[in-house]
Amino acid sequence: MKAELLVRRGVLALAFSGLLAVVAYAQDSTPQQQDIQNDKKDIRQDKKDLAKDRADRNADQRDINHDKADLAKDRADRNQDQRDINHDRRDLNKDRGDRNADQRDINKDKRQLAKDDAKYGANSSQAQADRKDLHQDRVDRNKDQRDINHDKVDLAKDRADRNQDQHDINHDKRDLAKDRKDRNQDQRDINKDKKDLHADRKDLKQDRKAAGRKH
Repeated sequence: MKAELLVRRGVLALAFSGLLAVVAYAQDSTPQQQDIQNDKKDIRQDKKDLAKDRADRNADQRDINHDKADLAKDRADRNQDQRDINHDRRDLNKDRGDRNADQRDINKDKRQLAKDDAKYGANSSQAQADRKDLHQDRVDRNKDQRDINHDKVDLAKDRADRNQDQHDINHDKRDLAKDRKDRNQDQRDINKDKKDLHADRKDLKQDRKAAGRKH
C-alpha cells in the first residue's frame, strides 16, 4: 500500500513539474511570439508605406514630365509671339514710312497743282494730271493708315499673347519646382521605408532565432 502511495505521489509530482514547465515555457515564449507578430505587422505596414510612396513618386514624376512638356510648349508659343511682335513692328514701321512718304507726295502735288492752276489754269491738262496724282496719293496714304491701324491691333494682340504665354511659363516653372520637391520628398520617404523594412526584417530574424533557442 505504501508503494502504491509513493507511486501516486511520484506521478503527481511529475505531472506538477510538467505543468510548471509548460507554464514557464508559455510565460517565456509568449513575449517572444508577440515580438514576432509585431515584427510581421511592422513589415506589412512598411510594405504598404513603400508601395504608396512609390506610387506617389511615380505620379509626381508624371506631373514633372507633363510640366516640362507644358513649359516647352509655352516657351515655343512665347517665342513665336515675340517673332510675331517683331514682324508687326517691322510692318508698322514700313507702313508708317509709306504713309509719311504718301503725305509728302500729297504736299508736293498740292504745291504743284497750285502752280499749274496759276500758270496753265484749273482746267489745263497739267492741272488735271496734278489732281489725278493728288487723288492717288491720298488713296495710298489712306490705305497705309488703315494698314498702320491694322498693324497696331496685331501688335497689341501679339503682345497680349506673349504676356499670357510668359505668365503660363512662370506658372509652369512654379508647378515644376513644386512637383520636383514633392518627387524628391517621396524618394526620401521611399529610402526611409526601405531602411525601416530592412530593420524590421532584421528584428524578425533575430526574434525568430531567440524563439528557436527557447524551444
